[in-house]
Amino acid sequence: MHSASIPTEKSVSPSLIFILAAACGIIAANLYYAQPLIGSISSTIGLSSSTAALIVTLTQVGYGIGLLFIVPLGDILENRKLILSSLLLTAAVLTIAAVIKSAILFLTASLVIGIGSVAAQILVPYAAHLSPEAVRGRNVGNVMSGLLLGIMFARPISSLVAEYMGWRAIYFFSAALIFTLALVLAKTLPSRKPSATTAYPALLHSMLHLLKATPALRRRAIYHACVFGTFSLFWTTVPLVLTSPPFLFTQKEVALFALVGVMGAIVAPAAGRMADRGWVRPATGWALAIVIFSGLLPLLVPSSSALAVPILVVAAILLDLGVSANMVLGQRVIFSLGAEFRSRLNGLYMAIFFLGGAIGSAAGGWAYAAGGWKAALLIGIALPTIAMAYYATEFSRVRKDSLID
Repeated sequence: MHSASIPTEKSVSPSLIFILAAACGIIAANLYYAQPLIGSISSTIGLSSSTAALIVTLTQVGYGIGLLFIVPLGDILENRKLILSSLLLTAAVLTIAAVIKSAILFLTASLVIGIGSVAAQILVPYAAHLSPEAVRGRNVGNVMSGLLLGIMFARPISSLVAEYMGWRAIYFFSAALIFTLALVLAKTLPSRKPSATTAYPALLHSMLHLLKATPALRRRAIYHACVFGTFSLFWTTVPLVLTSPPFLFTQKEVALFALVGVMGAIVAPAAGRMADRGWVRPATGWALAIVIFSGLLPLLVPSSSALAVPILVVAAILLDLGVSANMVLGQRVIFSLGAEFRSRLNGLYMAIFFLGGAIGSAAGGWAYAAGGWKAALLIGIALPTIAMAYYATEFSRVRKDSLID
């Protein structure tokens, strides 16, 4: 492992940003590979249908633990070593998950896979550290587009791999990919040793203070918790809709539908450029409005209409577009608050909106079971509408400040 130091602002290369983007996508995909496979996995390892969801839930719990307890270490430990350690752990556990037959061991492995996957959220603030102020939003947007593409591609890829090679193949495939990624990053990432010497207990305690003392973090986290809640709700319930009458999609067709939504991630770099130009506030309004409209759109036509599937396709693209843009805008804001605590800010930001996603997913499943697709959509519309109402207070605050001045 070479000893290159972090480059100066002018020396950041597009190739390094591309590597960081690809790395984030490859890592983040591990959180979602199992989602379409829980039926096959649970029947193989002996989990009942009532406990099969633990496979996904424990991966998400592990990710949440990592966001709060591992990601903040990026503010005090050498970043490259921290990233590589997480990747090697993840590769090892993925290999174990591919071969074990015990349900308890598999669930434990799922938890650890989630913890190790937070390496992606160490890389994002790392990219911000590499970037000069003038292009920080663009570079973070490019890296985030890689992460979002990884999330969106994960489910269709795992469905297709399992279709032809069995579900264990996706774990072997991911383990090899993560291990190869670790080798690539070991050779290409410059080292970054933070100047802070805070002890770990004090570091964790400081996160509560940061949350209380940073209104911009709270605001951006609430915005994205709401829109990510809608994102999770939609992608939890739409496969149920598509595999039911009148659509009766096969798993392959559902996978192809999921691929369409990938188009929405293309907007992430553009959102970063808008933030670099100082257009965060108007761009946020447009992002929230697009998410609301994506929820309204499927309500405009009945499921029996010939336009139902095309409308769902457009809704999926708009939803992913709005969510991608809002995420990048939020990170651009919080990464401008202070280089010395970027990892902690990112951990808090991600943990809060990840909670919103978990709530959205649970609410979507409950609403769909209780009231059908329209009930789920109404909750999906309500969440970003709450964010929009909160967003409106930005303008009332500006008017108040101008009157005081």
